[in-house]
Amino acid sequence: MKMFKWVTKDTNIDFLKYRKLAYAFSIIMCIVSVWSIVFNSFNYGIDFSGGILIEVKNTDKINVEKVRKELSAVALDDLNLQSIGEDGDEMMIRAQAKGMDERAQMAAVNQIKEALGAGYEYRKVELVGPQVGDELKKAGIIASLLAILAISLYIWFRFEWQFALGAMIGLSHDVLITVGMLSLFRFDISLTTIAAILTLAGYSVNDTVVNYDRVRENLRKFKKMPQYDLLNKSINDIFSRTILTGITTLLAGVALLIFGGDVLRSFSFVIVFGVLIGTFSSIYVSTTIMNLFDLRAAQNSEKNINPFGNVD
Repeated sequence: MKMFKWVTKDTNIDFLKYRKLAYAFSIIMCIVSVWSIVFNSFNYGIDFSGGILIEVKNTDKINVEKVRKELSAVALDDLNLQSIGEDGDEMMIRAQAKGMDERAQMAAVNQIKEALGAGYEYRKVELVGPQVGDELKKAGIIASLLAILAISLYIWFRFEWQFALGAMIGLSHDVLITVGMLSLFRFDISLTTIAAILTLAGYSVNDTVVNYDRVRENLRKFKKMPQYDLLNKSINDIFSRTILTGITTLLAGVALLIFGGDVLRSFSFVIVFGVLIGTFSSIYVSTTIMNLFDLRAAQNSEKNINPFGNVD
């Protein structure tokens, strides 16, 4: 309770004092993320790689190694068995189905059911062809890039180009690091994960817009205040809002991460990690980077040459 009382008080923290340390942290995280994406690639789920996904439940605890031997006769690539649930009575069967059409995949599913025998409840059976998986992969990448572009255009329309540049850098920073962590820790990449990444983009830009609104308001109110002090004041003005919003979102995300099960593991990880990195970047990437520009001179020039500048 004392922590929440401290957060809701007016703060006077010199955030910009630590900007170089924050930049170093961001650069290291970006380098690690790029390295992991290049050398580790991604652990694509059935949505993107194509194949078979089956979730089964038994009345007794499932012996995974015994089931693996029983399924060894089924002609499938990269057969992966994973025990899910707390009691060990649930299992996820994933397999690549390279070169198989829908009919061949259904035949493989029937072979799996025959090998397992009676006593299993089939909770989920998904079939995705490799061609469909490639199309979904391209659509997911395009959707993410278009989201970043559209958000940047919105920021430019509402503010000045310096703010749009800061928002694009901050948003790209959040998405790159989050995707890099998915690669590093070998989380599944599926359509649900893409939805979580787009949700992260919306959360991140919301924090950024709130920060930028306060910066622009203070630029009008404190015309003689040094820009360094003005940016610090703007961040402090909404610091309690930023932290409390992040905490409430984290509570839901952590609950989902703990109790959501393996199916939602990647989604909930993106939400939790995305809130943390998005809160960090809204302060130390999108906002502090504004100190590299002369915002007052830019604001005055935009009024004269940019018909879209300062649109409320």
